[in-house]
Amino acid sequence: MRQINSQINGVRIKQYSTTILLIGSMFSVAQLHAAGGIYHANSKNNAIKQSMIAEFAIAYHDIPTALHNYTVLAIKGNSTSVKQRALNIAIEQEDLSAALEIATHWVLQEPKDVPALFYLSHIALKSHEYELAAETLDKILKIDPNAELEEILASISPEQASDREDLIRALKTSSEKNNPSILVLIAGLKAQNGQLEDALDTINLALKKRPKATSYILMKANLLNALGDQQATLAWYEKASKKYKNNYDIQIAGAKFLVKQNRNIDALNRLENIIKKWPKQEEALFIAGLTSIDLKEYEKAEKYLVELRSSNQYQNEAYYYLAVNAERKEHYETAKAYYRLVDGSLYSISRRSMISIFAKQNQLSDALRFLTQERVNYPHQASFLYQAQAEILMMMNNKKAALRLLDEAIKNIPDDPELIYAEVLLLDAHVDKEKLDKLLQNLLEIEPNNPAYLNAYAYTLALQNRNLKEARQIAEHAADLAPEQASILDTLGYITYLQNDFSAAAKALKKAYELSTSVKIGVRYAMSLYMQGKMQQFEMVLQELQTNHRNDPQLEPLNSLLLPQQIKKS
Repeated sequence: MRQINSQINGVRIKQYSTTILLIGSMFSVAQLHAAGGIYHANSKNNAIKQSMIAEFAIAYHDIPTALHNYTVLAIKGNSTSVKQRALNIAIEQEDLSAALEIATHWVLQEPKDVPALFYLSHIALKSHEYELAAETLDKILKIDPNAELEEILASISPEQASDREDLIRALKTSSEKNNPSILVLIAGLKAQNGQLEDALDTINLALKKRPKATSYILMKANLLNALGDQQATLAWYEKASKKYKNNYDIQIAGAKFLVKQNRNIDALNRLENIIKKWPKQEEALFIAGLTSIDLKEYEKAEKYLVELRSSNQYQNEAYYYLAVNAERKEHYETAKAYYRLVDGSLYSISRRSMISIFAKQNQLSDALRFLTQERVNYPHQASFLYQAQAEILMMMNNKKAALRLLDEAIKNIPDDPELIYAEVLLLDAHVDKEKLDKLLQNLLEIEPNNPAYLNAYAYTLALQNRNLKEARQIAEHAADLAPEQASILDTLGYITYLQNDFSAAAKALKKAYELSTSVKIGVRYAMSLYMQGKMQQFEMVLQELQTNHRNDPQLEPLNSLLLPQQIKKS
């Protein structure tokens, strides 16, 4: 047996598992079932053989047999390791009934075993057995009055408000209802149910009994903030920060609240004091760096962010914001050098920022060469890099080269939907009709329910003025998937306009125009109103377009439509 440590919702409990060498050639599946018949858990063979049978069952994905054997062993035996193994299997398989049975027997056998009680309270909560959970928590608190119970509830809090009310009632009737750990649980449940004032009163009671508890102090701050009382929240943070000057968690929470309130000068002062006391706290250094950038304190920002270049958690973010800092100072070469070092989730945005700098410096050819080398250094980013190079070629008015590059990219990385979509956007609906149709069909085979790809296909059919019935169905499907996407609603409006269904066109285009305020969409919307004879609405939309987009040539067709009406009035 080997001992390992595990954690259930923050509560550390010793956990044991049986280590068994499984040699595949020893038993076939048939032999396993035969062995199960001989060494069933109900037999009198020793527990080691029974646990071996259970482990073999797990190896062959026969979970019911494994769970049955371990459950019986756990209930009938006294082995802590077997009980914990049985519980782990039951919890993994979400068999709460079995888990509850095992944990209950464990507590009956060892009523003062705190890990057993934690297991039982955890499973009782998951099983919505709130009275049992409250009773078990009472037992834990009688053994350890300072136990931190809120962590048990952290990931298994009841989802329904009614269930939370049931749990609150159970906790309030428990013998330990005035214990601060119980009060904090109740406060958290009340807050989830929107009873913020009651939750605040409850956490205040807990704080009277345990005024130095960091989690209680921060919960009160969060409740004050949730109530919308920023002044009270700030005052509470100030009071707690002065009283507990050596509590890092309270100090940094207060600084972050100041940042959220846009009080960056106060926040930076607080952060600088924190860094003096805790110079190696990476979170404080990172927030101080970002706050300094916002305040245009570029030298300070660099001082703090440089400290994070070797950080496991903040390294990429540090490099990225060091680059942003240098770019704000117009130190473009330094910025590019830092952007080159960025990897991970910020990789693409850092390279786009580099491209922006190359463009400012009129060095787009250098950008192309850089991205080609990047494809060698970062082959897993090849799709993004090809697309970025194609965009640069379009910036250089070299569409043919961009299409050639994307053709090469698709050959190297076939069935990459983003690359195919990038080429689709560059092709002409009339000139490249066959190639475009082939790519669009391929795109929808890969991702048939992607609203952007469906929209591209529907819009292409509309531009070609063919298969409009099919195009409309595709556009409607895309709109169902992404109802707030202006480009999709524009496509639907355009197709229905071509079908002379001006009422449907106006409905779709109105929403698209409200979402985007695009001139092109606004013109189509106005035209759909005109074709219905809704002149008053047409004139209102035209007036709005003229106000927002004065002298835009796209408005000329609308002005010409309005002119005969004006002449007639004269």
